[in-house]
Amino acid sequence: MKMISISTQGISVEVALDDSPTAQAIGGALPLEGIVNRWGAEIYFEIPIRIKKAEEAREQVEVGEVGYWPPGHAFCIFFGKTPASQDERPRAASPVNVFGKVVGDPTVLRRVKDGSKITIEEAHS
Repeated sequence: MKMISISTQGISVEVALDDSPTAQAIGGALPLEGIVNRWGAEIYFEIPIRIKKAEEAREQVEVGEVGYWPPGHAFCIFFGKTPASQDERPRAASPVNVFGKVVGDPTVLRRVKDGSKITIEEAHS
């Protein structure tokens, strides 16, 4: 299982990628950088990768899951309720390709501010 590291504002989390085509495409394009957008308890940012919506793409996600949002070419990290949530769980604006999960506590990302620079790279063991 490939591990990646996401860093912003002195906060770093590791993500375990699954073996999906989305995870392979993003893992193979590292390192990546972006500018944080907040949408409730979700961080998303555009990345220069174009991936089609997966057959198993879904709107309902779990805390800590990461996804790729095809309409916005965006990397998404979910760590709580979003404006689309129907209960306490995060819900994407439209279906995302879920391709990994934060290892540890994803709620540390609550401190991240809109407009911050964010970096994704391979995790160094």
